[in-house]
Amino acid sequence: MNIVSLFSGAGGLDLGFNRAGFKTIWANEYDKDIWETFEKNHKQTQLDRRSITAIEANEIPDCVGIIGGPPCQSWSEAGLLKGLKDKRGQLFLDFVRILEAKKPLFFLAENVHGMLFKRHDKALKRIIKSFESVGYTVSYRLLNAKNFNVPQDRRRVIFVGYRKDVLDKKFVFPEGTENFITLKDAIGDLAKIKPAPVRTVGDIAKVSKDNFPNHEYYTSDYSSMFMSRNRVRSWDEVSYTIQAGARHAPIHPQAPKMHFVEKDKYEFVRGKEKLYRRLSVRECARIQTFPDDFIFYYTKVSAGYKMIGNAVPVNFANALALSILNDLVEHDLVPKPNRKISRQIKQLLSVV
Repeated sequence: MNIVSLFSGAGGLDLGFNRAGFKTIWANEYDKDIWETFEKNHKQTQLDRRSITAIEANEIPDCVGIIGGPPCQSWSEAGLLKGLKDKRGQLFLDFVRILEAKKPLFFLAENVHGMLFKRHDKALKRIIKSFESVGYTVSYRLLNAKNFNVPQDRRRVIFVGYRKDVLDKKFVFPEGTENFITLKDAIGDLAKIKPAPVRTVGDIAKVSKDNFPNHEYYTSDYSSMFMSRNRVRSWDEVSYTIQAGARHAPIHPQAPKMHFVEKDKYEFVRGKEKLYRRLSVRECARIQTFPDDFIFYYTKVSAGYKMIGNAVPVNFANALALSILNDLVEHDLVPKPNRKISRQIKQLLSVV
């Protein structure tokens, strides 16, 4: 069940699919700050480092599926919301170009919820029409990763397409669960391990060999935008969205929730200021459900936060992969999975 990964980032999507029994044989990532992390954690995958615009489809191996998360800045609330008017937004069309040439059984594309804003209606219809025009039945839905064993509020749009001539059906998205994983579940044990502070976004801490991998956090002043709302979730809640910027990392749950002053202005509880710190890189990775043996390599702490914040949570990816696998197995398009994965599929489909 070989698959190809485009706009791979650190490979959270890949890891989730690989756990479901798929095998990423070829991946593409253009950001040099990610290359070492991807290659050392996905040793069985060939990584192509070129821009996707420079890669011909015949250079990509045949596969049963193509997965990826085209750059989301063009569609995000924090960005300029230019959509397909932005060069990064147009990379969606390269995704389609490769789909048309390789004709895998399925594809999955992930993006931020901003692309569903009304102002992007025409662009969204164009994207769906483009997928359909190259032979795919398309489903899309806004999902929250917290419903799929991810301790985080993270809303993302997922597109799944099946080849019309082989799999004549629409993908039905799993509903997920209301039994959320909390911050205590995810990072509670790390409270016993002292993280290392990093004072400049362009550097990493001089961490001892005994320190937990990537357990360092960025320290600096907080912007007025950051202080415009509460940034603390309690131990018994899920985290706020893990973003790609070091400055925007949520505050650790050891601190009390921030005090409301007036509209668009909060402050740290007086006398408790020392409890307020950003989540460490490793804590963010845990919240994105990366395992501890997945090591992130960087010389700038900003690159660590960026890789993790841009990734698809592993558990979220795995749930989607298992649902797709179930459809492929039911139509005898791939071999039946082993007992362990079969149990996981049954558990996923039985969750309400």
